[in-house]
Amino acid sequence: MNEKNYDLLPEEHIEYIDSDGTLPLVVSPSHTFGTDALLLADFANVHNGQKVCDFGTGCGIIPFYWLRESTLKEVWAVEIQEKACNQLTRSIENCEKAKDIHLLHTDLRELKGKIEAGSLDIVTMNPPYNAADHGKASDDTARKIARSEADGTLEEICLAAAYVLKFGGAFCICLRPERLSEAMIAMHNAALEPKRLRFVHQKSTDAPWLFLLEGKRGRKPGLTVEKPLCLQTQNGEPSEELKHIIGSYKKN
Repeated sequence: MNEKNYDLLPEEHIEYIDSDGTLPLVVSPSHTFGTDALLLADFANVHNGQKVCDFGTGCGIIPFYWLRESTLKEVWAVEIQEKACNQLTRSIENCEKAKDIHLLHTDLRELKGKIEAGSLDIVTMNPPYNAADHGKASDDTARKIARSEADGTLEEICLAAAYVLKFGGAFCICLRPERLSEAMIAMHNAALEPKRLRFVHQKSTDAPWLFLLEGKRGRKPGLTVEKPLCLQTQNGEPSEELKHIIGSYKKN
């Protein structure tokens, strides 16, 4: 890989999403990814031949993760921030496996006419953890959008997902446990019935710090709570499930 092709800024670098280095991703302090994004990408349970989309995609980690795991019919990535889109554009242009990602630089509340209504199998979003009027404000625009609902409430996000999903299609999110009831209500009100829930713990003895929730468009009520996902053993080592989700990365 020739990093000169990426025109990297001083604060940017390349992260390899697979072991053989065929999925290099441009990341920066403002637009990077954490464990929660990988957990969400895995939880979405994407299968070969599906049409999928990631809202608020940032650097594009979730679409790239899916491309590592599956052969997909259609991949969309929606992002409102110009810098993040610039990063992902360069990642796509320099990655043969990612060349068919459809990147939309747009507000997810304005998808009409940009993605066909009722066309997608799965949509994900790692939404802002704080509601618009909660949490400490940030002077950094990228951090503000990432951490609070500056560009879309949870209700608006669910409505946008419902618009592009086919009947029975799934919308998957991850959030802090204190927002679980809010998330379930927002999904239900958008005709995305909550169907699958999983709590994420650092260790089995810890309270959950995250939940993963799937809602399905047009389905009847009936929620399955899956077994907890523990990221560490009691000795502080990464759990076998976490290691499986992360997979093998090529070292820089």
